[in-house]
Amino acid sequence: MRSTTRPTTAKCTLPQYMGFLISEPKSSTCTRLAEVTGISHDSVNRFLQRENYQPKDMFDEAAQNLCLVGGTLSVDDTVLDKPYSNSVALVSHFWSGKHHRAVKGINLVTLYYTDPAGRHMPVNFRICDKSEGKTKNDYFLEMLSEVLAWGLKPAYVTGDSWYSCVKNLKTIKNHQTGFMFAVEKNRTVSLEKGHWQQVQALEVPDDGLDVWLKDFGKVRLFRTMLKDQRRHYVVYLPEDVPVQRDDFILIHDQHWQIEQFHRAIKQVCHIEHFQVRNERPVRNHIFSSILSFVYLQKMQIAQEFTNIYQHQRKLLGAVHLLRRSTPAKPTTLTTESKEKRAVSW
Repeated sequence: MRSTTRPTTAKCTLPQYMGFLISEPKSSTCTRLAEVTGISHDSVNRFLQRENYQPKDMFDEAAQNLCLVGGTLSVDDTVLDKPYSNSVALVSHFWSGKHHRAVKGINLVTLYYTDPAGRHMPVNFRICDKSEGKTKNDYFLEMLSEVLAWGLKPAYVTGDSWYSCVKNLKTIKNHQTGFMFAVEKNRTVSLEKGHWQQVQALEVPDDGLDVWLKDFGKVRLFRTMLKDQRRHYVVYLPEDVPVQRDDFILIHDQHWQIEQFHRAIKQVCHIEHFQVRNERPVRNHIFSSILSFVYLQKMQIAQEFTNIYQHQRKLLGAVHLLRRSTPAKPTTLTTESKEKRAVSW
């Protein structure tokens, strides 16, 4: 993490805020943090207003525990639901795969990396700001360029059909990197020159099928079944090495890690639960939530626990045990209060 030029005198710091996010079972508001730590509400609010954390800060923390060469880099986005927020910065309407419709919230685009040893963490992210006039594909190409400049050298880049446009695929190819992307069922491919057809019309064997993707080139097409729906994926290797079914399953499973990440930051790291309105506090809260997940992953790598949900349950169990073991303070009723209680009964 970035070092400061002089010792901080702030009562609320990033480690304190992160510890609160991963241990608080109720609401992760400034008021709640002030209540459980004994600092003022304004101290928490000033922390969120003061700092200006960037994705590179998160990458530097994650890179300490990852092998940056030869893994799988996945891209995906999720919507942080804020249905009742009328004046919160960055909140707009975005399409949600969870709700299958456009909902009000904040759209978060993430690059998630799984190294050859199976360790996985987020390495870059963007918060969609409609005022910038950029698409999710624009954010993806920006983040990809950044992580490659920071020293990441993945063997594959993966994503869903939203990110499988020709421009993205050619950009990845120009970086001499392989990829696996989902494609829609009406995507056009060719088995022989001059004869184009949709992937849904093809007979695809389990080991895949070599096809020519329109406006791109040669790829290997795979088909899977998920929830009674056929899904199609194209896989490319710069060395033109044949891709086997086992290779495809391994890459597909590694891509699924980003889905688990999105679920964990919502359920464990309170990324959706904030009550600040300005852009800077919103961005700092989201950064703190994602970095909290990074530190949970570091603890899991160090074998302090095997599952972050198990770790959360143990924390809650310890809190309940402490509450039961603490004797309740005796209450004394005045004569007036006794009379009022008797009347209410």
